[in-house]
Amino acid sequence: MTVEFEELDYRRTPLGELVLRRRTEPALGVVLYEVKLGDEFLMSSLFTAGEIALARLGLAGLGDGPLDVVVGGLGLGYTARAVLDHPGVRSLVVVEALAEVIDWHRRGLVPLGAGLCADPRCALRNGDFFALVGSPGIDARDPGRRLHAILVDIDHSPRHVLHPSHAALYGRQGLHRLASHLHPGGAFALWSNDPPDADFRVELAAVFATHEAHVVTFHNPLQGAASRRRDAANTVYVARTARARR
Repeated sequence: MTVEFEELDYRRTPLGELVLRRRTEPALGVVLYEVKLGDEFLMSSLFTAGEIALARLGLAGLGDGPLDVVVGGLGLGYTARAVLDHPGVRSLVVVEALAEVIDWHRRGLVPLGAGLCADPRCALRNGDFFALVGSPGIDARDPGRRLHAILVDIDHSPRHVLHPSHAALYGRQGLHRLASHLHPGGAFALWSNDPPDADFRVELAAVFATHEAHVVTFHNPLQGAASRRRDAANTVYVARTARARR
């Protein structure tokens, strides 16, 4: 029998009540995994195009590797999975503030969890990504190590953050700190649920050698009648540090 709705996990966290649930969407006949934090929906396995694009756009142009990558925010694991699908990736550290989310993956409660945990290149670390950006090394087990890419999917957007302490990252000083962890020619990529933000692009331009804002569109089968359906969209910002002079 197909389970129409099941709460797989419920935890009280410093950020609010965290819920992982699995349900059947009757309009589509598919099983969905959804995450709520307090009253907000954080993610759904139905909408993963932006998370996958974050990895693909962030790693594009970095060459064949070997590449060392950090992802801020684990979620359902779609960004991490897309990073590991890149043949040049040598190591991936995923920093997740909620230990409960890492536990979902280790217990196999989410579809991609077993594969991520079994990949020897992938390490899931419980920690505050924003605090680590201000420390000597984002990978706390290897301080000072520079990275080829830092990919972030934590807040809704630079303007709509999950916690006030996150906001500093998206200003000039925070971006300078983040860029200091990258190799010359390294990439910072950020997922956002909002349209491209002109003010944030000014901050990126002040810190990085180049930057782009990619609008990633995808079909939303739950939005309105078939005759009126519109594509949904996320934004992926990709900024790169200056390449080393030869």
